[in-house]
Amino acid sequence: MALDLTTPAREQTRPRYPDQEGYVERDGVRVFYEVYGDGDPTILFVPPWAIVHSRCRKMQIPYLARHCRVVTFDPRGNGKSDRPREPAACSENEYAADALAILDATETGQAVLVTLSLGAQRSLILAAEHSERVRGAVFIDPSLPIAAGHDYREVHPFDAELDRHEGWAKFNAHYWLHDYPGFVEFFMSQCLTEPHSTKQTEDAIGWGLETDGETLLALSTGRFLPEEEIRDLCARVRCPVLVIHGDADAISPHARGVALAEATGGTLVTVEGGGHFPQARDPVKVNLLLRDFVKPAPPSRRWARGKSRRKRALYISSPIGLGHAQRDAAIADELRKIHPDLEIDWLAQHPVTAVLEKRGERIHPASAHLANESGHIESESAEHDLHCFQAIRRMDDILLSNFMVFHDLVREEPYDVWIGDEAWELDYYLHENPEEKRAAYVWLTDFVGWLPMSDGGEREAFLTADYNAEMIEHIARFPRVRDRALYVGNADDIVPDAFGPGLPLIRDWTEDHYDLTGYVTGFDPSATCDREALRAELGYAADEKVC
Repeated sequence: MALDLTTPAREQTRPRYPDQEGYVERDGVRVFYEVYGDGDPTILFVPPWAIVHSRCRKMQIPYLARHCRVVTFDPRGNGKSDRPREPAACSENEYAADALAILDATETGQAVLVTLSLGAQRSLILAAEHSERVRGAVFIDPSLPIAAGHDYREVHPFDAELDRHEGWAKFNAHYWLHDYPGFVEFFMSQCLTEPHSTKQTEDAIGWGLETDGETLLALSTGRFLPEEEIRDLCARVRCPVLVIHGDADAISPHARGVALAEATGGTLVTVEGGGHFPQARDPVKVNLLLRDFVKPAPPSRRWARGKSRRKRALYISSPIGLGHAQRDAAIADELRKIHPDLEIDWLAQHPVTAVLEKRGERIHPASAHLANESGHIESESAEHDLHCFQAIRRMDDILLSNFMVFHDLVREEPYDVWIGDEAWELDYYLHENPEEKRAAYVWLTDFVGWLPMSDGGEREAFLTADYNAEMIEHIARFPRVRDRALYVGNADDIVPDAFGPGLPLIRDWTEDHYDLTGYVTGFDPSATCDREALRAELGYAADEKVC
């Protein structure tokens, strides 16, 4: 399904903004950098090929910046950095020198390097030739000629004028100048070959379109170092090395990750079925691998025997939508009647916390680390026009950031049950990472599935069906993740439409996979039946238009 490549992507709300930003300038070329957090050690994200910029790390930055100090920079050629086209300004040594200049500008003595794809060459130069500045190096899906590339990428000469440009024939200098957007769309589809990767692919295409074919062509001259030089650099690396590589990488073969780990004495982690951008498609696993490599969690100094543990529940209440806080408080009251000794902790944010604080509920201190979801929704609601489906899609890094807060909390503190009221991040990432389930889990919602708006066209119909299909596949593959799935409402509240072409009817599927609870309001609805009295109580005149 084709994308709209004519409208520039709008910057979405970030879960965390930089604490410092600036430029370094070398030989007239300015390179933009950002700094997040103030922990130890410092992580330097070394950029890959300039077809993307530093926002390709958006799923890692918020989590790692809670534990470490994170420095990112846009490569020359994309983002907020300059776009030189002289061959001498585009060598791998220039990129490595940019990284050193940024370490100096940010007063960073040493850093752990984390890189992706072509950035492996720049990181090798740094680790081998400036070992005193490098504490460790992580290579994600390294793209460098330490092993053979994919045969299908070598069929069409890069510099030749071709009659047709299909598939990898688009990796061609003349095609880049003729139809650069077409190349970017194709290339990013090869970076993200995993099913249901629409948002990640859209993001990557947007980053690619922030540069142009002429610039990328200049930056690609002599892109790869000779294999002998690569192996010499590997032999000189003395720091710890971690290599993460998908075995279904369509850009750079998994064999390259194997060879790099062997040549550097590093550790290889294979992502089975993974493509070229695991940091985007499998961010929970990548984040945990990075955290364990960079700053392993210390062993716990306390442990309670099972029978001596108090009954504990962790309640995650969504701040998006109407009535969650009231109904969740009502459910908590009923739980306490059934289990008077039950302790309930809340992982929540404003405005839910305002309701909970008035009730004297215990809001877990980890809640302070949550990125504000309702603030994002408000920012998407200009002129009272909110596209809920797209707004949720555009908060993917906020949801991931909040899941990582949840993850760290439940790794340290045992609970008997997790209760998620439309905690979308919890439900999605538990199904993506079922090994992270450590307690009974109850999921509540008052709507199931997505349907396209009439003005969304074929693209939105495709996207909503794709999201629904992924959800259905999650439940079918891992029914054990949800111990209870509760639909807050009645059968008549569920739309009779299908989830999408070839997918089941929403009402039938919901009745098969949920227990229907009826309404849970947390108050007596009859007390608000007098419309005029309610308007007067809220200060509205009888004929005043509210919205």
